[in-house]
Amino acid sequence: MYQDLKLAEEDKEILRSSISWITLLIASADGKVDADELAWAEKLTQIRSYTLPDNLQEFYKEVGASYQSKIDTLIAELPEGNEAQIDFLSNNLTQVNQVLAKLDNKAAYTFYKSFTSFAEHVAKSSGGFLRFFSVSAEEKKLIDLPMITPIILEQDPEA
Repeated sequence: MYQDLKLAEEDKEILRSSISWITLLIASADGKVDADELAWAEKLTQIRSYTLPDNLQEFYKEVGASYQSKIDTLIAELPEGNEAQIDFLSNNLTQVNQVLAKLDNKAAYTFYKSFTSFAEHVAKSSGGFLRFFSVSAEEKKLIDLPMITPIILEQDPEA
């Protein structure tokens, strides 16, 4: 699916960058970027590059290839202050809406669900029992990525 998308390279770059934006949005939600969340997010991109259905494996391979450099660049660009960081990352993520609107419903839904699932996994990677499975109140506000318009999978009328 990903390799077959008829999107401009700029749009594909927005989709790839969204993983870094989501990572830092969730990791910084409680006021500090947690190294454990960053490490887990990087590992998650690698895991998804071979465990997800074929239609997203290539996407996560591409994300993983530049993940660390994007995170490093993005951290350097983050404004001072937690609220400013959340606003900056949220504003970046709003660009995803324009790209998803260019896709057919099934592809847009697949990316949307993958992004929200990714956010949830990053949020659960820190805190709680043995530092897993706990989501802070700040993360709960952002975990559903409210800046991205939800995509509902339309039913095929001929199915």
